[in-house]
Amino acid sequence: MGVVILLVMAAGVALMLTRRLPTAFALALLAVAIAFLAGAPFTGKNSVLDTVLQEGAPALAATMIAIILGSWLGKLLDETGIAGTLVRKIVEFGGDRPTVVALGVLAVSALVGTVTGSAPAAMLAGIIGIPAMIAVGVPKVTAAGTVLMGIAVGIPFELPLWQFFSTALELPIPTVRGFMVKLFPFALAAALAFVLIETRRRGTEHAWSLKSVDSPGSPGSSGAKPRSRRAELGDAPWYALLAPAVPLVLALGFELAIIPSLLAGVLYALVTTTRPGKMNKRLLRTLYGGFEVAAPPLVLFIAIGILLAAVKLPGAVDALEPLVKAVSPQNPVVFVLVFTLLVPLCLYRGPLNVFGLGAGIAGVLIAAGIYPAVAVLGMATSYNQVFGVADPTSTQTVWSAQYAGVSPQQVMVRTLPYVWAVALGGLCVTAATYL
Repeated sequence: MGVVILLVMAAGVALMLTRRLPTAFALALLAVAIAFLAGAPFTGKNSVLDTVLQEGAPALAATMIAIILGSWLGKLLDETGIAGTLVRKIVEFGGDRPTVVALGVLAVSALVGTVTGSAPAAMLAGIIGIPAMIAVGVPKVTAAGTVLMGIAVGIPFELPLWQFFSTALELPIPTVRGFMVKLFPFALAAALAFVLIETRRRGTEHAWSLKSVDSPGSPGSSGAKPRSRRAELGDAPWYALLAPAVPLVLALGFELAIIPSLLAGVLYALVTTTRPGKMNKRLLRTLYGGFEVAAPPLVLFIAIGILLAAVKLPGAVDALEPLVKAVSPQNPVVFVLVFTLLVPLCLYRGPLNVFGLGAGIAGVLIAAGIYPAVAVLGMATSYNQVFGVADPTSTQTVWSAQYAGVSPQQVMVRTLPYVWAVALGGLCVTAATYL
């Protein structure tokens, strides 16, 4: 029966790769199929309806709340001009020096990457940052890759991601935080290497530049002339620029819980940019906008919770344990070599993508006792660094590439060697520490 379940999983991967079914729908159908193949009853204990669907759907509720709050804060950073101001200041500081501008956009991308992931983070940093880099001569593929590599630097400190791994792998937040801190130096080194190498190796390519947009008070437009340059450009106050760092400081520095930390960031961004009389409308408007941004990952996490419930059923564990154990290396050196070679399987929504079938495989590895949960954490987070940058099907990669005027595949080819090295570093730490 274990072989049949693996074949069903392979069919699920095929459905996702060929886009016959959206990822969330494919995962939910796969979970139900696994449950029936594992001999689960229709209702009752360890059943399809009561365990897989009823208990699995809300299993990642804490992660979903964290995603909503992160998306809410992301909308505030956009609407209040905080993200745009950060990028503009960096561009002004860099002047016409391509490498300096790229490093600045990388830093801003990393900062917003700690707040929210996927396309919203790419947009916050890239809407101004990508054209600014191209305007000073950074090649288009390098400009798109810089934003993505910057987001990858922030991923180890993305609080909703901490909550996801904590809930999905049943690990305490301090354990997740501890490994993420160890992963950060590899992500930072790879991002810096990407910018420094690619901007020099490719030279400068002047393609198109930012166009000035008339603001209500700019010359040639109607309305009164703004009283200050900050009002003309829509810059946020300097102290408001600390908003993206507030949740991180509270969660990492003061070890505050994730949801209160994100709420503190929302309130700080609101209070430092909004007049009291307008706070109520802005709160509601950005909250509703945050729900729109968060809707796709929320659906995905419901499906992942259902899949995790299915692969943890006793029948599924008993069927899969012998097969998975037979192909899972136990020697630390072999572990690193094998899973480093398998890195491409997390691309194109492959079987090791943690936001797809990879979550189910992680659940099997833990439930069957093949690896300790913290080792699975190290493997999953290492692969996530690759998926978040180089996967041509991920929303942030598609948006960044298209906005820069190149294909996602071009970005994948250029960034994959760097994030593959990050995965190697994470797997080495995992093997040395936990195996």
